[in-house]
Order: sequence, then C-alpha cells, then structure tokens
Amino acid sequence: MATITLLHPYLLMILFSTAVATITTPPQTRQATTIKQFLDSHNVVRAKHNLPLLVWNTRLANFAKWHANTRRGDCALDHSVGDLGENIFWGQGRQWKVAEAVGSWAFQEKYYDSTHNACLPNTDCLHYTQMVWKSTKYVGCAKTKCNSGDTYVVCEYYPHGNVIGQRPY
Repeated sequence: MATITLLHPYLLMILFSTAVATITTPPQTRQATTIKQFLDSHNVVRAKHNLPLLVWNTRLANFAKWHANTRRGDCALDHSVGDLGENIFWGQGRQWKVAEAVGSWAFQEKYYDSTHNACLPNTDCLHYTQMVWKSTKYVGCAKTKCNSGDTYVVCEYYPHGNVIGQRPY
C-alpha cells in the first residue's frame, strides 16, 4: 500500500518557490544572452573577412526596440528614417531565433558580386553588405512579437554602410 505524506502548506510554498527560482532566468541574464547572440551572429560573419568586430550600442538597441514596437500592429518591413544602417527580418510564427534572423541576412553573401561591387541580377544582398561594412562599428538590435504572433527583428548600424560607390570591405 502506498504512503502519502502531507506537507505543511508553508513548506510546500518554500519547495515550490525554490523550484521556480531555479528554472526562471532573470531578465538581466536573458538580455545579456540575447545581446551575445546578436553580436556573435554578426561577428562570425565579419571575422570571415578579417573585419573589426561590432560593438553593442544601447542607444541603437533602444532605437531598434522603438522601431520594432511601432511595427507590432502590422509587422510591415518598413524602414525607419534617419542616418543609420538598418536590417529588418520578419518570420511567420514565434519560433524564430536571433541567429536565424541574422543568418538570413548573412545568407545573402552568395548574391554579392565583389568583382562588380553589386548584387547579382534579381537578388538582394544589401542586408549582408550592411553587416560586413568595414567602417560600421556599432550595432543594436531588438526582437519582438507582432500582434499576429509573428517574429520581427530590427538591427541598427552606425555608421551606416551601403554607401554608393564604396565597397563593403
């Protein structure tokens, strides 16, 4: 016959709160992890070309968060106005990770024709070239969920790249 042990409610509360505390990640840790994911995803691509690593900039991240939040209602791929470089990612559903969003921009490398300093015909490579623009030093990004449940990612770059007549690296 099985024995059931009843615990005092106070002891149950302590046990439960301890268990929850061990599986809950503090917001500061989640933020630091997200920043590291954004930086690592960018800098692995830049390192392939021996470019200086990007540095996280909180002001850029705050601007990216503001812009992402203005698009929560429609998830439209509309760029902000200003003198920053900007990459935007939209993915259907909530499952998209930072590395996948940044990876979608890095994937465009195969569309960049370095001989002619242009994207191949009928392709887009400008997200990639912004990521690897040699004079760009700072990045700040934000990831949000649109009202539809889709994923929206914005990265801001300073100084901006994609200057006509110049090469990214």
